[in-house]
This record gives sequence, C-alpha cells and structure tokens, in this order.
Amino acid sequence: MMSSSSDELATGRAEPAVRIENLRVVRGKRVALHDFSVAIPRGSITGLLGPSGCGKTTLMRSIVGTQIVASGTVTVLGHPAGSPALRHRVGYVTQDPTIYNDLRVIDNVRYFAALYGTPAQSADRAIDDVGLRDHAGAYCGNLSGGQRTRVSLACALVCHPDLLVLDEPTVGLDPVLRVDLWAQFDELARRGTTLLVSSHVMDEADHCAGLLLMREGRLLAHTTPARLREDTGCTSLEEAFLSIIRHSTAAPIR
Repeated sequence: MMSSSSDELATGRAEPAVRIENLRVVRGKRVALHDFSVAIPRGSITGLLGPSGCGKTTLMRSIVGTQIVASGTVTVLGHPAGSPALRHRVGYVTQDPTIYNDLRVIDNVRYFAALYGTPAQSADRAIDDVGLRDHAGAYCGNLSGGQRTRVSLACALVCHPDLLVLDEPTVGLDPVLRVDLWAQFDELARRGTTLLVSSHVMDEADHCAGLLLMREGRLLAHTTPARLREDTGCTSLEEAFLSIIRHSTAAPIR
C-alpha cells in the first residue's frame, strides 16, 4: 500500500512551506477540491500531477491566496494564504503569460520589481536567471511562446521568492525548452527555493522530489517517483499513475 505521509517526505525539515488542512473549494455548483489535506516540504520541487480539470489550478490559486475557499485552512510559510506578509515571498506563474506585449522584456520585469518593492537591478538578475539577457531589449509581443513563458518566470523571480508556484509552465513548449526550464527549476531548488509545479505530462515527474497525484479534486497519493514505481511495480510513471487511478477509492491512499 502506498504511503501518502507528508511528514515522511519532509523528514529532517522544519515547518513545511505549505500546510493544507481539510480544504474544500466550490466553483459554481461543482466541488473543485474535496477535503484536501497535505504538507509540502521546504527547499525542494513538488510536482502536482493529474489530468486537466482535476483541480490543480484551483489548488494553486488557494495556495497563493486568490481563490475563495468554502472551508479548511491553507498556511503558507507560517502565514494564512494571501496574507500581506507573503506578497514578497511567494511567486506565481500562471498558465498564460502575465506580461505586457507593448513593453520590452526589461521593462516588464522592472515593472514587477517596482510592484514588489525590490531594487531595479533585481530585474537584470532575474532576466539572466531565465536565460534572456540577449533579449532584454526585445518587445514581448515579438517573442516566441517559450520566451514569453521565461519572461513571466523572470517577473515572478524578481522578488526572490521563498515559494514559487508554477501552473503548467512547460505546456506547449518543445522538448528542448522543457529540459532547459526544468534545469532552471533544479537550480532554484538548490538555492533553497520551494517550488510547486503542476503538469499533466507524467515524464516530468522524475524532476520532482515529491509528487502530489490528483484526480477529480482529490489527493490520490503524496509520494516520490521512486516510491511510486516501487509500490506499483511499473517502470513508466504514466503507467504507475494509471495503476493508482485504477486501484484508488474516493479517499486518498494511506
């Protein structure tokens, strides 16, 4: 039986970066998250995986404090989600790039630096971090989709966040760009940033220290790539996830 113990995944660490207890979210007339509880450890990459419509974006919005919740609690870096104290500590990259097409790359990132109250030179470092130094003077409307995603990432990095939440950042990108972005995420984690990255591409799970497997607004398992393979007997993570779905009930696996 697969373990979903968050404490086990966070062994040796202090208070988790994110603690969610009995979270319930209703969107329209549909329950988007059902009694969702999990703890996400600090300083590593946690992958949030599941099919489209399973509640990944709703969960991320709850963590960054932009989602109205029906019940339950979401604590981020020791504060309630959405607290003013978190504005400079949490970065959020949405599925669609949140940048201005009629501004240059450097101007977009400097604008977000000003919003966060960080020095203008932070924009230069953020642009370097995402590999866009040679495009700093380019207008965002003239960039490729992958480059626009990198600009959005730079805008989130400019405040040097302790927690970075990325909603399907590699969707629609070619394999080379996906590999490059994951290399950047690995580097951020090595520096101590906590990353929560959603995806519906199972082969990206191998980049993650921990995995949250979701379906229909429920947590099926909180595990690791190695443990997922071991517990299911599958070498393919996609097959392992499908095995969990086939054998799961409405409640998370314990």
